[in-house]
Amino acid sequence: MEIVDLLTADSVIADFKTSSKKQAIQSLAKQIAQLNGLPERTVFASLLDREKLGSTGVGKGVAIPHARIAGLDRIIGLFARLSSPIDFESVDEHPVDLIFVLLAPAEGSTDHLKALARVSRLLRDEKTCEKLRMTADAGALFAMLASPTSVAA
Repeated sequence: MEIVDLLTADSVIADFKTSSKKQAIQSLAKQIAQLNGLPERTVFASLLDREKLGSTGVGKGVAIPHARIAGLDRIIGLFARLSSPIDFESVDEHPVDLIFVLLAPAEGSTDHLKALARVSRLLRDEKTCEKLRMTADAGALFAMLASPTSVAA
């Protein structure tokens, strides 16, 4: 599974403004719900429920909020580069400025784990994150994410 399988050009936000973790999750839930015809409340509640189990702030300024959604037929994602870092209760206690939301079908397969691992591998690379942080254009961010080999070069 590749990142391009999870994102579209419309699901990349280059200058996302938010002031808190909850507000970020709510706004991103709204965005991904609207882009994919999903009930906003369901997406928001599912992401919040997952956060209650433990923060999805994985460290080094990255968060990967994720949830399973009933009725979804494929794994979908949304990427946001924040205009200012926020507290996300990350494992390393550093503020977050890169967020990749993942939603997966509630039923069955382990494909969501593969997608989560793929996103995690990409955003664990410091050079990749540095380039993403320096890019303020959504189209350029999408191109980098869709072709991660060019980001790491």
